[in-house]
Amino acid sequence: MPSASLLPVALPEDWENGGFALYIHWPFCQAKCPYCDFNSHVTANIDQARWQRAYLAEIDRVAGLTPGRVLRSVFFGGGTPSLMHPDLVAAIIERIRRSWPTSNSFEVTLEANPTSVEAGRFAGYRDAGVNRISMGIQALNDHDLKALGRLHSAAEALKAFETARSLFDRVSFDLIYARQDQSLSAWREELTRALSLAVDHLSLYQLTIEDGTAFGARAAAGKLRGLPDEDLAADLYEATQELCENAGFPAYEVSNHAKTGAQSLHNRVYWEYGDYAGIGPGAHGRLTLGGIRYATDTPRLPRAWLERAETQGSGELSSEALTSEDQFSEFLLMGLRLREGVDLARLDSLKPVEFEMNYNGLIESGHLEIEAGRLRTSALGRPVLNAVLREILGA
Repeated sequence: MPSASLLPVALPEDWENGGFALYIHWPFCQAKCPYCDFNSHVTANIDQARWQRAYLAEIDRVAGLTPGRVLRSVFFGGGTPSLMHPDLVAAIIERIRRSWPTSNSFEVTLEANPTSVEAGRFAGYRDAGVNRISMGIQALNDHDLKALGRLHSAAEALKAFETARSLFDRVSFDLIYARQDQSLSAWREELTRALSLAVDHLSLYQLTIEDGTAFGARAAAGKLRGLPDEDLAADLYEATQELCENAGFPAYEVSNHAKTGAQSLHNRVYWEYGDYAGIGPGAHGRLTLGGIRYATDTPRLPRAWLERAETQGSGELSSEALTSEDQFSEFLLMGLRLREGVDLARLDSLKPVEFEMNYNGLIESGHLEIEAGRLRTSALGRPVLNAVLREILGA
């Protein structure tokens, strides 16, 4: 018989500390990027009316499980959601607003790629209720864009960004660094330019080589050359923090930088360990129902999800109650990504009874610090967050 701590535990409504959000996954792209391990698929013909019926039915189902909750944010991710017809986005947002009360700062983000940006389409998204754009630019020079498998040029990216800026008050964009053959001086120059363009938010990701991607296969075959060694990768990270901090875009999370008041509300729901429902192929969620927190997931293949939603009344594949150990680990894994860290009282409330939490050594070594009732990583600890987490969790 499992120990008491391994059984699903009915906790107070802890999710309210982080809020409630909705993620909508659009699985289609024009092409598959070689570094991407997200659930994205290339197809020529998409019946958007059929997808609309499935999305709306899933919104109705989730709303029935979570009545009266105040919705903090919606995020259209992918894939390439800017391939969605504005009428489809409008129908989804209209159904969402009918289904839940929304917060005063309600945020609706849509991811976009520069190749699918067009002024009329973006005006349609704005009129539909989207109030924030997240654009996947990834690099500001054509050579590296080609190496990353991107379909757009640097000039097209900048034109698309200006289009978004003309229509939306809040526009973020992504860049990938630690790319092949990238020097420290080249990245400093590129990031300085990016900061001069940025509106209020930047997401800056070190290139990681994931299994199951084209880059992963090339790396395994010894054909992916020019990646930075550990010392250069560390220098690139430090330069990123320095330049962003000096430009008024401090890191509020490991890879995300924002001006004051411009942090992504949706992503903060994840990092603050709130509840979020995931709708669409490959979308996962965390939902507290009847005092039990569940991990939900969906079929990854678009056709499988669509047919399941149509024929079974639910696109959900599984719903698994999380143990107290699961919840404690997830709370730390997500919360320590934030610069402000985690609330110690909340951490203690989630801690399994028999778990011995000892982080004094990490405080003594300067990797963790406590301030105003919060545990957080220091400037020394943030670059080695995974090692810090392993030490705390005994993994």
